[in-house]
Amino acid sequence: MAELPERKWDVIRYEDGAFTEFTDEISTEYPLTLKVNGEEFATIVCSPTHLRELVIGFLAAEGAILFYDEIRSIQIDEPAGFAYVELTRPLEKAKEMHSKRFIGSCCGKSRQFYFQADVQTAKTVMSKLRIQPEQCLQLMHDMQEQSNAFMRTGCIHNAALATTNELLTFKTDIGRHNTLDKIYGDILENSIPIHDKVIVFSGRISSEVLLKISKIGIGVIISKAAPTDLALELAHDLGITAIGFTRGHKMNIYTHPERVTKART
Repeated sequence: MAELPERKWDVIRYEDGAFTEFTDEISTEYPLTLKVNGEEFATIVCSPTHLRELVIGFLAAEGAILFYDEIRSIQIDEPAGFAYVELTRPLEKAKEMHSKRFIGSCCGKSRQFYFQADVQTAKTVMSKLRIQPEQCLQLMHDMQEQSNAFMRTGCIHNAALATTNELLTFKTDIGRHNTLDKIYGDILENSIPIHDKVIVFSGRISSEVLLKISKIGIGVIISKAAPTDLALELAHDLGITAIGFTRGHKMNIYTHPERVTKART
């Protein structure tokens, strides 16, 4: 896993009536502007790691590509903050669904909700995967154990692609949506089968997060945090098992509980 770049910052802390000075580690916030076929497409605020996977996953999630082989080339100028993408076809179809915009790293309204693009790319998940509760809890524990950047900064989201028994890929970012785009890009570029995979996630399950899971085609999301009602309605309709508040020895199964089964004794 690539280490996230961080900055040292001198801080004054007030606690129990006293001031103390210390040096803290602060997460890097990095704007990356995507130019697709020579045209500015979007600017994503992200953590500057796994940028290639981020670009691929973002383009797929936004409906600009359906398959990895639609990308002719990707060049990333990290010092300048640009990613140059050439596709094998014109961008007109994607432009109809997408207007150039700034994609903030924060959650919620900084990312606009584009129903047309979502209708084009979201799909019902037919996964027959089965997972035991103990496996869900262990996967979350394993992901949290790898979250060194969060332990240092308190400012990072995590996502992992996993089988029922182990984490396969682990991505971190200041934006929770970006972690999923990085996972998606990795899946597309490396042709990773998804029928037997789950997503382990540190952030809340919003409608946008749920739609990304649907676009990827994963049948189970295991989150440390809470879901929203719209996310659960979508999960129910799209055939996705949504598990939240996965902490310690507890978790809540909100939709399609048939995928979560007890071990046979």
